Amino acid sequence: QSVLQGIILLPLRAICMVFVLLLAWLVASIATLCQPGRGLLPLEGWRRRMIQTTLSGLTRAAYFVMGFQVKVKGKVASLAEAPIFVAAPHSSFFDAIICALTGMPSIVTREENLSTPVLGRIISSLQPVAVSRQDPDSRKNTVAEITRRAVSRGQWPQVI
Repeated sequence: QSVLQGIILLPLRAICMVFVLLLAWLVASIATLCQPGRGLLPLEGWRRRMIQTTLSGLTRAAYFVMGFQVKVKGKVASLAEAPIFVAAPHSSFFDAIICALTGMPSIVTREENLSTPVLGRIISSLQPVAVSRQDPDSRKNTVAEITRRAVSRGQWPQVI
């Protein structure tokens, strides 16, 4: 019986995942279309709300389709309380669950991830701090950018 369920569920889940992923790409594309400042200025107004609500919901839907049900205990810290989140060991696709549950904060990611088809646009919509592995000053620049965003008094989203 479980093999039969797998034969039916696997393609159904794959189709749903592709649909959710393409919908997330569309939302990210609309939110960043003609974006002023192109990553140098924070997203504001409807663009920011669209990323925080719609993309967060789609990420939760994607994990639900994959069979994960996440329950949150406690209260997520606000931007005023914690401008920077730390998530460890941040080594898998489970990090996206944290992003979805915390309102889609900015992330720190390697620069190469921004040019990935489909996912690159979604990652870019989170206004990431991009780390260049070729630049010897990248570590110092990354710390400076995270600090700049943390002291921006709410202009930038939280950084994870």
